[in-house]
Amino acid sequence: MRPLLAMAAVLLLAGCGNSGDTGQTTSSGSPTPSACQNRDRTHVMSMTSPPAQTIDRGKSYTATLRTARGDFKITLDPNAAPVTVNNFVFLAQQRFYDCLTFHRRVEGFVLQGGDPSGDGTGGPAYKLPNEANPAPWKTGSVGMASSPAGINGSQFFVLLGDAPHLAGGAYNHFGVVSQGMEVAQQIQIGDQILGIDITVQ
Repeated sequence: MRPLLAMAAVLLLAGCGNSGDTGQTTSSGSPTPSACQNRDRTHVMSMTSPPAQTIDRGKSYTATLRTARGDFKITLDPNAAPVTVNNFVFLAQQRFYDCLTFHRRVEGFVLQGGDPSGDGTGGPAYKLPNEANPAPWKTGSVGMASSPAGINGSQFFVLLGDAPHLAGGAYNHFGVVSQGMEVAQQIQIGDQILGIDITVQ
C-alpha cells in the first residue's frame, strides 16, 4: 500500500469571455460560450511572474467552486500561503478556471484540476514560490500541484482521503474544503468547473 501511495504522490508532481465577463451559465448549468472563450486566460498564460499581491491577510477568503454535480466551498488560508491564495483568488476573479476540467482522480486520495491543457501538463508560464507549511494533509485539504520545475501556477488538488505522506513535500497547502465535501467526492475525470466565486469578509 505504501508504494502505491508514494507513486500517487509522485504523480501529483506532474503537474472564456471578455475581461468584464461574468461567467454566466445557461439554465442547464453549463457555461455560456462567451465564458469559455476567455481572452483573459490567454493573457494569464503569458504572464512570467505571479500576479501582484492584492489580498488582505486580515480578511477571510472563501472560494465557491461550482460544478454540474453541485458546489463546494474552500476556506482559503492567506496566512499559511499568501502568494498561493492571492494567485488563486486572482485566477478565479479573472474567470481563468471557467470551463476547465478535472483531469485526474485517484479514489481515496486526490482530485485534481485547473489545467488549461486538460492533461496535467499545463498552466501559466510562471511558477509559484514554495510555501509549504505545517498544515496537516487531511481529507478536504487543498494544495497546488508541483513538478521538478516548481509549484504549478493554476493546477490545484483536493484530498479525498488523509495523505500524511505529502508532509515535507513541495506542495502549497492553501485551504480546506469547509462545505460540500460530498460533492467533491462525487466528481469524476472530465467533469467541468463551471466557475469559482470568491467571497471576502
